[in-house]
Amino acid sequence: QVQLVESGGGLVQAGGSLRLSCAASGSTFSIKAIGWYRQAPGKQRSLVATVDSGGSTNYADSVKGRFTISRDNAKNKVYLQMNSLKPEDTAVYYCWFLSLGLYNYWGQGTQVTVSS
Repeated sequence: QVQLVESGGGLVQAGGSLRLSCAASGSTFSIKAIGWYRQAPGKQRSLVATVDSGGSTNYADSVKGRFTISRDNAKNKVYLQMNSLKPEDTAVYYCWFLSLGLYNYWGQGTQVTVSS
């Protein structure tokens, strides 16, 4: 089992920045990948950014050049630095963990609201 707790969401004006954090606990040694998804009202949950156990990153096209994902393996944390935020980035952001057994774990989500 893996537990994920997000923090760092909030309200920000367009063009601003936020940094999301996710603390993982439990069987974190079984990591295959970790990252962030988001879900806006009326839309499906979609990938934002992920990083695998080898350090390779993957970003949604809509956030490339603006968002940066990073990991602190010693602290079992993953971060999402979000710059140049746009109103369309408004969503609930979920931390995601994929185990070696290909089981998905999710955090409870943190709200990010970008005002125009």
